[in-house]
Amino acid sequence: MTVPTSVEWVEKFAGTDLEDLCVATEEAILDGNGFGWLKPPPRDILEDFWRGVLLVPRRELAVARFDGNIVGSGQLVRPAPNNEAQAFAATLTTFFVAPAARGHGLARGLLAAIEKRAAELGFEVLELNVRQTQTAAIALYESCGYARWGTKERYAKVGGEFVAGYYYSKQVSGAG
Repeated sequence: MTVPTSVEWVEKFAGTDLEDLCVATEEAILDGNGFGWLKPPPRDILEDFWRGVLLVPRRELAVARFDGNIVGSGQLVRPAPNNEAQAFAATLTTFFVAPAARGHGLARGLLAAIEKRAAELGFEVLELNVRQTQTAAIALYESCGYARWGTKERYAKVGGEFVAGYYYSKQVSGAG
């Protein structure tokens, strides 16, 4: 039996969307893929975080669904309007798929949707950064054509130890 999967853009939460997203986020954090968090925050903080994402005008939230439930996310962040010199590049952040929903092409589909939206908005480049310990994400980015252009040795501190971070970019449209 094939479980239905999809990727969509969210402008407001409906039904159990916020609950689903919080559960998926907690699972990803516990798996070591918490886009900054090392342990799940209290639920009210997590809910406020996701509600806040929808309020920020320069952010767009894409979600991955597995059997109707949100199991992953990615944000497309546009540069500030006063940053003309870097107006060609958008940023990908909070990109994850919960462990139980992996292996169904959702991460690849989510990434493709975000790249497509960035190109539609006129961005030439999509940038991202990731902890070196997130090997599955790194493999995905590299297999999708992202080029590593930098390393920050003291990117994050996990368990009292510094962990390096990698910086990637990919041309998604334009002549660049």
